[in-house]
Amino acid sequence: MALTPRLALAETEPARERPKEGDLLVPVSGANPEPLKPDDLKLDATQTFAWPMEPDTKTVRSGSRLNKMLLLHLDPEGFDPATNQHAAEGVVAYSAICTHTGCDVTNWDPDRRLLACPCHYSVYDPKQKAQVISGPAPRPLPALPLNIADGRLVVAKPFIGRAGFQQM
Repeated sequence: MALTPRLALAETEPARERPKEGDLLVPVSGANPEPLKPDDLKLDATQTFAWPMEPDTKTVRSGSRLNKMLLLHLDPEGFDPATNQHAAEGVVAYSAICTHTGCDVTNWDPDRRLLACPCHYSVYDPKQKAQVISGPAPRPLPALPLNIADGRLVVAKPFIGRAGFQQM
């Protein structure tokens, strides 16, 4: 089966490849990407946006916005069991792309500890698998399971669920 040009590019361009086990996480806003550590993320503070980075070649997988993720450092006491399984020392990673129409999920409500998309106000609970609390989003934000290696945040497995949104 022949691949469409877009699919072929995604398979041959390392910066477009989806996060892989062992990838490090680096901040989106970094000119010189330094791998993130749990201590880099303040407890209960607003999300940090990150890209996966291949550790050997230092290729930042920023060639597709579907690889953009948000990281939060929360008290794991309130996590449901599934969230606890993909968290690392209270740090959770989810796709930064709203499942409704693909806007970036940029809003953080520190009092309720909820994420929200500013476009159509879908609200997600990061302590409960990023389940949709309200709004038009059809499904939770996909989670990216994490581990810690050498004090740094590392991708444990690919996204749980499909990153992005489904066009109608």
